[in-house]
Amino acid sequence: MPYDATTMKDWQIAEAAEPNMPRSDEWRERLRLEKDEIIPYGRLSRLDFIKIMQRLKDKPDGKYVEVTAITPTPLGEGKTTTTMGILEGLGKRGKNVGGCIRQPSGGPTMNIKGTAAGGGNALLIPMTEFSMGLTGDINDIMNAHNLAMVALTARMQHERNYSDDELAKRSRMRRLDIDPTKIEMGWIMDFCAQSLRRVIIGLGGRMDGYTMESKFGIAVGSELMAMLSIVRDLADLRQRMDDITVAFDKKGNIITTGDLEVGGAMTAWMRNTINPTLCCTVEYQPCMVHAGPFANIAVGQSSIIGDRIGLKMFDYHVTESGFAADIGFEKFWNVKSRLSGLQPHVSVLTTTIRALKMHGGGPRVAAGLPLPESYTKEDLGLLEKGLPNLLHHINTIRTSGINPVVCINTFHTDTKEEIAMVRKAAEGAGARCAVSAHWARGGDGALELADAVIDACNDQNHFEFLYPMEMKLRERVDKIARVVYGADGVSWTADAEAKAKMLEADSKYDDYATMMVKTHLSLTHDPSIKGVPKGWTLPIRDVLIYSGAKFLCPCAGTISLMPGTSSDPAFRKVDIDTKTGKVQGLF
Repeated sequence: MPYDATTMKDWQIAEAAEPNMPRSDEWRERLRLEKDEIIPYGRLSRLDFIKIMQRLKDKPDGKYVEVTAITPTPLGEGKTTTTMGILEGLGKRGKNVGGCIRQPSGGPTMNIKGTAAGGGNALLIPMTEFSMGLTGDINDIMNAHNLAMVALTARMQHERNYSDDELAKRSRMRRLDIDPTKIEMGWIMDFCAQSLRRVIIGLGGRMDGYTMESKFGIAVGSELMAMLSIVRDLADLRQRMDDITVAFDKKGNIITTGDLEVGGAMTAWMRNTINPTLCCTVEYQPCMVHAGPFANIAVGQSSIIGDRIGLKMFDYHVTESGFAADIGFEKFWNVKSRLSGLQPHVSVLTTTIRALKMHGGGPRVAAGLPLPESYTKEDLGLLEKGLPNLLHHINTIRTSGINPVVCINTFHTDTKEEIAMVRKAAEGAGARCAVSAHWARGGDGALELADAVIDACNDQNHFEFLYPMEMKLRERVDKIARVVYGADGVSWTADAEAKAKMLEADSKYDDYATMMVKTHLSLTHDPSIKGVPKGWTLPIRDVLIYSGAKFLCPCAGTISLMPGTSSDPAFRKVDIDTKTGKVQGLF
């Protein structure tokens, strides 16, 4: 029986479901794993992907299902909730199904977004562990990343303090002559801390470091998280670890982690991150957790490793992309799928009636205040004005050669007429459309969605990339802006264009993926602009070089790699029951 999601908080549903969550031995039997293919980790388990892949390498892949959404609003679209609902619905249909989602960052969990575990009866468990560190992957990435910054800043101090002969004598170092004004990396932490976006480090005396301006980003935006998302194995990770661009020398040459001789130690910190963690829905369908969020400033995809295992283990494997189809799906389509060699059978586009109303010009929503009546009462005119955002994302997915399934993630305030309007528009645009009540009813409420996914997986699609790798960086950005975002073109600052020209002229960067950095809250670079705006130009202010991941990251607008904490953050509601030790208040 589903839990009463209207009266129970998500953490209460999780607490009720978790006592019956399968343990390692049960998972091993249920998933037909060998004894050494599952690694117990308390009440959780990791999957040894190398051993599993070796044993199942000749097994045909299952059906590959990707989940994305319309442009996000503060009202939420429930993409992870929908992912859990698909797993539960396919489970109810008797399918061998599993999935892989991303691990949430402590930043949004303790801020306004909350965790990324889904909700109601479409929830991932164990919710507390998932929301607060899980098996430590993000912490390991922080340690590895910050070790590179330790190596860099220590090297700069020693080079300032000692002559070439003294450097060679003390530690067999050669002088790198690092330019303190051209440092590419910064420090990371896994909270939203706007006061750390720009900092001065090294204040004090001669032995207190190198005085210079520095910066912090959020941990999941680290290049190391991007690398974890796209590597194929530990050897691939180790090879890339020496190639990370840390800074430039005073002649303009790149300084890498290999130059700092820190790549091996960084990989040692990340050695355990390579194996996905096994969790499940509240109806106990298996779901791996691997890699991190933030598709607006990172790759925002669950890992290639997780998808490779899932496609071997399950007949239907469901993966999730961050934010909307203009960001998460675009990166899944043109980056992740290109690198993995895996082609999806279907993309599920999540939408809600109330989010579409906001895109139609509905009133502003403020956290903690009651929803305006427009979102809780029928308003067909407002909904109709918001439909172009849905249609735009349908068209983006269809441009890839996939015919999407639109999932209407329903709320009790949705009316039959409103649902019928969205269904008619989606089907008129050539998509399948399914109404789903997985939040309220779990798998029983997701049967229509599950059936639509099954039907879509049986269709033949014509998946193809938006651009060839031979296309130059500025041409790629222009095509993404015009076709995916709906812009009239792209403008570059002088510095960004000079950097782009330099990168285009160096054949070393020809096979680098294009990883856009843009707000998730709008099709444009301006988060305040909703719907499907016309007559605008995408401004590019910088291009970040992720030479370990082999990404070039054009930055649109003023988006920051370190989000800020709001005036009413979620951590105010999180506490612990001192008698049981259980965490309360997560959402």
